Amino acid sequence: MAVFTIEPAMIGRQNPARHTEPEGEKMIRRLFAAALLAGLGLTQAAQAEAPPIRDFFKTPAVQAPKLSPSGRYLAIQTAGAGGRIRLAVIDLQTMAPGKVVGGFSNADVAEHDWVNEDRLVFQISSPQDGTQRILAPGLWAVNRDGTGFRQLIISDFDAKDGTTSHINDRRLEGNWVFYSTLPDGSDDILVMRRRWSSDPEAVGAQLSRLNSRTGQRRDLNEGLPDYVSSWVTDTRGEPRAVTAHHDGGAKVYLHQPDGRWKLWQDLKSYYDPHPSPFWFGPDGQVLALMSHQDNTSLFRLDPATLAPEPEPLLHLKGFDFDGRLIVDAPTQRLLGVQFETDAPGSAWFNPTMKAMQADIDAKLPSTVNLIECQRCLDAQHIIVTAESDVQPALYFLYKPADKSLQPIAALRPEIKPAEMGQRDFHRIAARDKLDLPVLVTQPAAPAKGPRPAVVLVHGGPWVRGTHWTWEPMAQFLSTRGYVVLEPEFRGSTGYGWKHFRAGWGEWGLSMQDDLADTVTWAVKQGLVDPQCVCIAGASYGGYAALMGAIRQSDIFKCAIDWAGVSDLDLLFSLHWSDASQESRNFGLKQLVGDSKTDAERFKATSPLRRAAEIKLPMLIAHGGDDQRVPVQHATELKGAMRSDQVLEWVVYPDEGHGWRELKTSEDFWGRVERFLARNIGTGAASKP
Repeated sequence: MAVFTIEPAMIGRQNPARHTEPEGEKMIRRLFAAALLAGLGLTQAAQAEAPPIRDFFKTPAVQAPKLSPSGRYLAIQTAGAGGRIRLAVIDLQTMAPGKVVGGFSNADVAEHDWVNEDRLVFQISSPQDGTQRILAPGLWAVNRDGTGFRQLIISDFDAKDGTTSHINDRRLEGNWVFYSTLPDGSDDILVMRRRWSSDPEAVGAQLSRLNSRTGQRRDLNEGLPDYVSSWVTDTRGEPRAVTAHHDGGAKVYLHQPDGRWKLWQDLKSYYDPHPSPFWFGPDGQVLALMSHQDNTSLFRLDPATLAPEPEPLLHLKGFDFDGRLIVDAPTQRLLGVQFETDAPGSAWFNPTMKAMQADIDAKLPSTVNLIECQRCLDAQHIIVTAESDVQPALYFLYKPADKSLQPIAALRPEIKPAEMGQRDFHRIAARDKLDLPVLVTQPAAPAKGPRPAVVLVHGGPWVRGTHWTWEPMAQFLSTRGYVVLEPEFRGSTGYGWKHFRAGWGEWGLSMQDDLADTVTWAVKQGLVDPQCVCIAGASYGGYAALMGAIRQSDIFKCAIDWAGVSDLDLLFSLHWSDASQESRNFGLKQLVGDSKTDAERFKATSPLRRAAEIKLPMLIAHGGDDQRVPVQHATELKGAMRSDQVLEWVVYPDEGHGWRELKTSEDFWGRVERFLARNIGTGAASKP
């Protein structure tokens, strides 16, 4: 098996062609219409009128096509009457009209998977029109012909399906969630129990095997250690490794043939680099994630000693591996890996799949093309998802037998690639020479000089915040004429241990400096007018926007905060947030600081404590039902501001940590559009 070291290299840039919009209810019947796509050549210049807000943020009418194990049947989510997202199945052999097999009048299908060739499971979510709020996604199973409908996990809404017998009610409570399907062709799936907030934290996450027809369950928790937070199963669905987090440390256990759990790794801190089990394959194969040249890489382990091979199986220079394996279902052979560097990509170990990828890429040269299959080596059909920075996902069927490629659907057919902004990945030097990744989105129209800009700060903050795909917020702003700067400030993950570690204890300090250094770089490149820059973000990004208004008013002319943290002490003291006690006592202390020993730093870097210093125009929005960052963060901040502060303020009572309802997104982003126009856009002339 080859060893891969991937050097990041952005694919060539071409604009995919325009395509027509599907006709709502008729989408299933027209799924394979050749007119859906007009090829992938160059497009014409963008229209003068900006696309409407709803086109960026509405739930797609068609999404998530998935093939059955044989590749004969296609399950896809599609909008039905009233816009509700339903689950439909199409027989690709007969090409008969698709049949809706699952859906409700007051909820949307959110996720679905094939259990085997004849049976599927699906979950639900709240519809975007706000008519129903669903917190527990539940789980339902159904045959591909629409029969055998059964509820497996209780949701918090009344489905009234009328088909589930409650004489012997085996439905699991709402704290259970779908975990995965199994490759053995049975009717079984894996489900995981998450502890209730009233349970002791030692209970941890528990795994069971559940029959999707009978509801009968078999626990896989015998001898399980306390405080388990994650599981790894093998190709048969049997537990092989768990990780437990407690008292700031982490322990990794391996399952033994006699049923015992043996301690393998004992870490003093959650965040210490360590081998992490990733895949248990046939014939004793073991893959693990380990640090290599500062980046998380994929290694093979010796099955007997668990010692890693000298060189990684896959190393992504400058990026941490966070991808998925492509495994052939019948043989359980590892065929390849999908990953992300500066753009998504694939590495194939199997020559047949490598040749297939090359053929698809030749047919679709303007997009990144990801293959999805179960019986990959003898499949009748394979799903191809094609996307780029300007092109939302396009779905195709590829037939290996004749190498034909047929369009299925477009995720967002309303979006015209020619109107979207090109997104480019850069690495710049922060003031202390730390390598700083930045994603820049420039408007499609030719630049006549430096343009107004928005520094869009991602939330988390301990996540990878940017991806080289079509992204609604950045593209919405680019269609309004703004350069969008998205820095992966220190503390962000995905770029190595050093980059992540550099952000510890740096809220409002060097993490904030990285945002200023991004603007300085963009100005030097001639991309950005230094007199017309606004800072914006949600959650941690909202915190950074507030700190930008306090510390960096010489750089930013306005600030937009939604769902933002306003006070570091409140991260620890608001016990009705959804942060666990373990997180407050250990995780946050390590990453943010100690509210007692770091009291002076917390005071200096908490916007609430310095609210009177804010002089920039502000737009602040919050969800009244936000459990992650409770609305108290916003209300206390507003109360602490000066009476003459220029402030636009809105609370959406029924929203949580982010916007679910389309009317909320339209209202909020309409406010953003007008706020930016007044302060750095067409309504605000650049100052000398």
